[in-house]
Amino acid sequence: MKVQEITLTSKLGRPFGIDIRSGSEDSSQPIILYVHGFKGFKDAMHQNEIATNIASKGFAFVKMNLSHNGVTPEHPIDFVDLEAFGQNNFTKESDDIETVIDFILSSDFPLKCDKNKLYLIGHSRGGGISLIKTADDRRIKKLVTWASVADFVWRWDQNALDYWRSEGTIYVENSRTNQQMPLHYQIVEDFYKQGDRYIIDKRVKEIHVPTLCIHGTKDETVPLDHQDQLKSSNPTFKTAVIEGAAHTFGGVTPWTDRELPDHTKQLIQITVDFLHG
Repeated sequence: MKVQEITLTSKLGRPFGIDIRSGSEDSSQPIILYVHGFKGFKDAMHQNEIATNIASKGFAFVKMNLSHNGVTPEHPIDFVDLEAFGQNNFTKESDDIETVIDFILSSDFPLKCDKNKLYLIGHSRGGGISLIKTADDRRIKKLVTWASVADFVWRWDQNALDYWRSEGTIYVENSRTNQQMPLHYQIVEDFYKQGDRYIIDKRVKEIHVPTLCIHGTKDETVPLDHQDQLKSSNPTFKTAVIEGAAHTFGGVTPWTDRELPDHTKQLIQITVDFLHG
């Protein structure tokens, strides 16, 4: 398995890391781009093991850090830039995905693969922005979401928004690191000034490529009914439910086990079968 680490530059000039895995020189292999979720990063939990496993099944697998997720190329697994985290928004995330897609489809991409078979996988909030990007970008040919949100603002009630606007910044705790991670009100402003662009239930109606939404029945972070909302908004979406699976399908940070959890194995198999099909 060949693994390459590369640093790209966002549209705003901020460096961010991606990695590329492939176990083959087959020029017909499809390309998968994976997008992490809120308070996530590309090397969190067992994502390296998942990427290696899927790549071994005939794919080039690319994982990306979102440029404002709080980590840096020098510190890829630590939230050392909380100000960048606070300045993140949906437009920046969408632009970051576009930057990576542009790189994958350019002559600078270091692997042989079929660039007409570019597939997107997004987890949690990364699933939400992947849905938006798939509606925006016809270069994406298939989409899989893992425990995706169906609404970016489902937790933004009016009282919370009023407090957030008056304070300018709210904080969310990272239970793993005990950091208080800032969220500046600009993310709300960015969301609403874009009109319908980030209204997921409206935008998914524009998706006409094969799409699969996978969710666990024991998801403690994004309830299973988010999958039902996505299916209702676009009945062409396929769905799969993993009985007993939680939000990360058994993954924790740091990952020290040699064996992938059963729920993760099911997640991989369902994903691979869909993308190969």
